[in-house]
Amino acid sequence: MNSGLEGVVAAETRLSMVDGERGELVIGGYRVEELSSWSFERTVELLWGIAGFDGSVRVMPLPRHTTELLRSVRGIDGMDALRMAAGTLTASTDGEAAQTLVGSFPTIVAAHWRLSNGREPVEPRGDLGLAANYLWMLTEREPHEELVRGLETYLNTVIDHGLNASTFTARVIASTASDFVSAVTGAIGALKGPLHGGAPGPALDTVFEIGDAARAEAVLRKKIEGGERLMGFGHRVYKVRDPRADVLAVAAERMFTRAGDMHLYELSRAVEATALRLLEEYKPGRRLQTNVEFYTALLLHGLGLEIPLFTPTFAIGRVAGWTAHCFEQRKVARIIRPQSVYTGALP
Repeated sequence: MNSGLEGVVAAETRLSMVDGERGELVIGGYRVEELSSWSFERTVELLWGIAGFDGSVRVMPLPRHTTELLRSVRGIDGMDALRMAAGTLTASTDGEAAQTLVGSFPTIVAAHWRLSNGREPVEPRGDLGLAANYLWMLTEREPHEELVRGLETYLNTVIDHGLNASTFTARVIASTASDFVSAVTGAIGALKGPLHGGAPGPALDTVFEIGDAARAEAVLRKKIEGGERLMGFGHRVYKVRDPRADVLAVAAERMFTRAGDMHLYELSRAVEATALRLLEEYKPGRRLQTNVEFYTALLLHGLGLEIPLFTPTFAIGRVAGWTAHCFEQRKVARIIRPQSVYTGALP
């Protein structure tokens, strides 16, 4: 028996390939590094096209009933609000559902954030792309082009990542011939789990706690010797450096250099270098390298996003991958039904 289905092949996909030993992520035939300069719309349409759907991406205003729901649940956890609001969306075809889900996620997240902070939602603009619209709807300010570029790079790095827990959830639901909205709503529930959605917030908390590069070694040694896990380092799949971390490190440097606080960027790099050195000292051979959480936290903070927005923003990117997998699963036309081993009492 394979606990957690580890090592079990449950699907074939042309959407993404994760090689943890080599530290490689291929999305739609391109290394993730190659997608860093693409618009998010182009990457979404690449995956949809591979999965057999010829559709375009457009940020959408919300139906009135969805906005009223968000108004009634202002202040609750952002992922709970996203799950509830996504479940109110409707579509007559799979293609329409995919476009509605991808186009509505930025609007849902921004609307809930503003309502929870005592402000009215802002409608999306037809002259802005998805990343720019998201920043616009959060702040009602014209987004700096470097912030938009940084956000697009982030969304491209998290758009798909093999058969992870939330993607598997979406495919299982789609395999029952259920609708895409149901599949994606289930995937949101899986992503909300801290073992899957990650902990980019705590990764940045450590940087803020250290405050000065001169304190990094003392603080990190104390954490390691106290048995604490250093958030932002180590990954279940990647045994070498997470390639998404490299992409986001470059994006963060560019963004902070042109439109941000370089002190925070330089402090983060110093903390990273010290953490990697100490992890090798205390846990030799464990290959605990920087993962996507570390630079996700730095980049999203640099965009002006607060920690409660981190996982919902991840979902804004990943929903495109979920819908692409749903299109693939439709073609299989077979329900996913693994077996279980009974370990209870016999009659």
